[in-house]
Amino acid sequence: MPDEMSRALIRERARGLRHLEASAYEPSALVIGILGTGDFSRSLARRLVACGCRVVVGSRTPSRVSVFVHQVASQMEAANQADLVFVAVYPEHYSTLVHLKPALAGKALVDVSNGLQIKQEGPSNAQQLADLFPESSVVKGFNTTSAWTLQAGPRDGSRQVLLCSDDQMAKSSVMQLCRRMGFIPVDMGLLSSSLEIENLPLYLFPSWRTPIICTLALFIFFYLYNSVHEVLHPYITGGKNKLYKLPIEIVNVTFPSVALVMLALVYLPGVIAAFLQLWRGTKYTRFPDWLDHWLTRRKQFGLCSFLCAALHAVYSLCLPMRKSARFQLLNKAFEQVRRRNNMTMQFKNNFADVWRMELYLSVGIMALGLLSLLAVTSLPSVANTVNWREFTFIQSTLGYCALFMGTLHTLIFGWDRAFLAAQYHFGLPPTFLLVLILPLTVLLKTHTRSHTHTQTAEQVVLSLLPSCGDSMARLFLCTPFRSGLFNSRPREPVSCRF
Repeated sequence: MPDEMSRALIRERARGLRHLEASAYEPSALVIGILGTGDFSRSLARRLVACGCRVVVGSRTPSRVSVFVHQVASQMEAANQADLVFVAVYPEHYSTLVHLKPALAGKALVDVSNGLQIKQEGPSNAQQLADLFPESSVVKGFNTTSAWTLQAGPRDGSRQVLLCSDDQMAKSSVMQLCRRMGFIPVDMGLLSSSLEIENLPLYLFPSWRTPIICTLALFIFFYLYNSVHEVLHPYITGGKNKLYKLPIEIVNVTFPSVALVMLALVYLPGVIAAFLQLWRGTKYTRFPDWLDHWLTRRKQFGLCSFLCAALHAVYSLCLPMRKSARFQLLNKAFEQVRRRNNMTMQFKNNFADVWRMELYLSVGIMALGLLSLLAVTSLPSVANTVNWREFTFIQSTLGYCALFMGTLHTLIFGWDRAFLAAQYHFGLPPTFLLVLILPLTVLLKTHTRSHTHTQTAEQVVLSLLPSCGDSMARLFLCTPFRSGLFNSRPREPVSCRF
């Protein structure tokens, strides 16, 4: 760290060194001032100089920053020379800048600070800075951009820079500077939006919280349920120790259960939303908060499903490597030799099982392939390369195909076990029967009508029911309803979503 801090902020021109200064500044170029000499200030100055800007860095004690002797001036000198100033100091030190009010009057101040914790109310750091400098125009921005992104360039980090300000001219100047630095400015409105912008770097996967909790809850439930079937029941009924199944085999049968249920949870809110729209007779009413929360997190539910399916595939490939699997294979071979079974007749007797296993693996591979396609197209870089119809076709039509294949994979796995009394340990149904409830519910309520035009899966939900098929067609498929046709039956007024 001392070696890093001993390097000059802006390298001097020297043989063998790649200098960052532009060969010639534009006469009318703005002078950019930076108040503060921390890591962010160093990276910001480096990026500004690399794009040909004139930079002056201000410090409270420039004499103590010996390594910046040629670049760092006093705060007053930096404020007087600069046309636009970046305030790169901690919010608790804003009061030390009060003596710069005359020099900063009429200039744009860019606040790059972040809070230490998420704030739901109260003035933001940018608003506090605006209160201290009422004659200056405060712009909130660059707080979501890291020092590494500034130093390495936008090619290695996020290109978007969120900006907000009450002064449109000051915000436009900062937006032009962003473009010159190679970033993409995003106008977030007035300075009142600064609180949300400051909270953004402090969030820890806010949209992933519910999907992860659901995934963990389902995994724990199915893991314990499978343990009762495969470990506890053999021990109680026959005194057999099956604890060796817990690390691999039980986990392997748990992951596909979670994957299929999570995939069904991706498309279930569309079914519920269609029910609500049919019952209300319009598509312009606001969904309940819980349903809106669910709908906005379907992507995360799908990715969690893909993760569980991929882990199931990896665990399945590892099953033959276990010592227990080898011992089980040897025991079966010795049992056949002991009983002197005819191998040809044995194969003929198990011909149905052979076909079942072939279909089981083939359908499972296709389901995983479709899930992989859905996961790839959910990436923003890929989603931006397709139009809305293509994206809807992949995520809706192929998504339902993936759900169908996963359900068929589970049905082939179960085969006739649902009708065998020996599979109901302690009176509990086999795991695959519990898993199939939600996917079959979603699939049975979705079908395509032969006389309709191209439509998404949600548009044909519930039309299977005779009592509501015509209404669903009018709700989703008819042009008048898309233009705002309402059901004539009375209802309570509701707020609309815009």
